[in-house]
Amino acid sequence: MEQNNVIGAFSEAQASAISGLSAYQLRQWQEWGLFEPGFVPAKKGTPFGRIYSFRDLVTLQILNDLRNNKKIPLAHLREVSLKLAHLGEERWIATTLYVLGKRVVFENPSSHQREEVVSGQRVFDIPLRVVARNTREKIRALNDRTGKEGEVEKHRFVSGNRRVFAGTRIPVQAVIDFLKAGYTADQILREYPELTAKDVRSAKTEAKSQAA
Repeated sequence: MEQNNVIGAFSEAQASAISGLSAYQLRQWQEWGLFEPGFVPAKKGTPFGRIYSFRDLVTLQILNDLRNNKKIPLAHLREVSLKLAHLGEERWIATTLYVLGKRVVFENPSSHQREEVVSGQRVFDIPLRVVARNTREKIRALNDRTGKEGEVEKHRFVSGNRRVFAGTRIPVQAVIDFLKAGYTADQILREYPELTAKDVRSAKTEAKSQAA
């Protein structure tokens, strides 16, 4: 990894400036067992005692994003840290992490599947192209009027409870009004491309029955 080629020792003030975390957060996270710098003096309270490595700074920036930007609960981050403890110091950078809601997800190196770290629950990817294709197919099926041409139906809450052409929301009366206004079948079909010539003939028949 790129950070292995960088050698450095950074003070707490430098770690704070680079990671975007306050010195208070750095100390608090150490006390809570979330993160410990590469070198910690045996005697607590030693001035300028905490020393951070380059790897530490990379880790802190990831934790900063998870905690302060993604708003992952601190308790959950501690659980994640314990679950990934077998990865040692690289637990936060040895694998790609993802965020699902307020939980951290990682790609399990043994199964190559994404799992919620703490529970181990599998996280399923939803390919956008598959969703888009399925949506288009459902729309086509919804608009499929095979065998319904020329039929009239009436459903509650559809087009003000008026009679419509089967498989559409087009009121039969709308086509009848066009016919009365002198529109030809071709002109009506240009206005309503969902309809067929059989639908227009059906409307003509109904118009005649209204006039009788």
